Amino acid sequence: MSIKRTTRQGFFAAAAAAAIALTACGGGGNGGGDTTTEAGGGGTSTTEAGGDSTTEAGGGEELSGTVSVLGSWSGAEQDSFMAMVAPWEEETGVTVEYTGSRDLPAQITSGIAAGTLPDLAGIPGPGAMKDWADQGALKPLDFIDPSYAENTPDGFAELGEVDGQLMGVFTKAAVKGLIYFNTDVWDAETPATWDDLVSAADTLASETGATPWCVGIESGAASGWPATDWIEDIVLRQAGPDAYDQWVAGELAWSSPEIKGAFETFGEVLDNTYGGVDVIVNTGFGRAANPLFAEGEESCLLHHQASFITDFFQNEAGATPEQYDFFPFPDMNPDYAGGVVGAGDLFGMFNDTPEARSLINYLLTADAQRIWVERGGFLSANSGVALDSYQDEVNRRSAEILQNAEVFRFDGSDNMPAAVSDAFNKAMVDFAQNQDNLDSILETLDAAVADTAANS
Repeated sequence: MSIKRTTRQGFFAAAAAAAIALTACGGGGNGGGDTTTEAGGGGTSTTEAGGDSTTEAGGGEELSGTVSVLGSWSGAEQDSFMAMVAPWEEETGVTVEYTGSRDLPAQITSGIAAGTLPDLAGIPGPGAMKDWADQGALKPLDFIDPSYAENTPDGFAELGEVDGQLMGVFTKAAVKGLIYFNTDVWDAETPATWDDLVSAADTLASETGATPWCVGIESGAASGWPATDWIEDIVLRQAGPDAYDQWVAGELAWSSPEIKGAFETFGEVLDNTYGGVDVIVNTGFGRAANPLFAEGEESCLLHHQASFITDFFQNEAGATPEQYDFFPFPDMNPDYAGGVVGAGDLFGMFNDTPEARSLINYLLTADAQRIWVERGGFLSANSGVALDSYQDEVNRRSAEILQNAEVFRFDGSDNMPAAVSDAFNKAMVDFAQNQDNLDSILETLDAAVADTAANS
């Protein structure tokens, strides 16, 4: 999935509060005595009479200069990230140099080869994180307070570990498998089952002229990932959590009936998608839901995406929060009811500098995280962030789903080895273009798993 980086709830009370309140490091002093406060790792921020200011990180290093950050956000999301780091910049005097890229894996891989890496960057998932940690590119985050694990959903902290060492922290959560609709159009009851959903959508489509689904899977070099989310949701609900775990671990073949069946179910969705193949493969994921807010034959009824997509509804489609709502992905097999697929954005450190340590600590504080929460399009992975911090009901309900999930599984493609995840993305584009090639597509994915295992 695409990466957005954000913040997390306060991980250690006194130090986190001090990290946010690094006094007077952004400008001149106003005379009057020295002021000293602890910074994120136990360091100090000192403002002296006369206006000189210095900031120290844990271990006594002074903070100054810049910290480089590579992420996948652009547009409104980039604006939200920069708003989030602005207080830290003001208090420390350090400048965040942000670069957005739609192809994080390739850019980081190239950076590793060339020896030119950002200080901090988004990580596509635990699979890529392990690859880069094994190569020695990622630096350990052993300075993060252990209470970080207590503030994230069960299992999230462990997914950021490699051989028991913390290498990545989750700075954002997302609930997958949400089915969005236009509140002015969709008037059916919340479907309890997948069959109920298909029936209701077909009925309404015949009445309105709309197409049941909107799907867009273009995302630069990562094109295909929105469709991988579909497969993950279907596998969990059709075949169950055990099959899901085996598949993600490479122990259940892609060509097995469980996984092939998920592709075939998704194929039925593609057959009922607005615009057909050309629109599906060439429409950016952020614009894919625009027809949800159109009319008649130029519209669709439903859009499947994660909780973060609401930011795109407003900024790409011009929708207001009152115009859209969602229901959770309905059950498929009653034996596996209540399943939820979720994900989170990992944040890692490639250059161990005092500035990088200070910023990543700040990004894990509640006050930092709340900035993006209140701007919208952001779901906290930290259960300590109050639900009333969310400015709209859609994001608030998404947070509740994450907290109350009966069966939770992390995004499968993000948890696969990078080579397999990349092959999965490509396979979804190939499948959308020609469903008749499903058997050969699945054979190619099985080969990717085998090659990865042989080279590990």
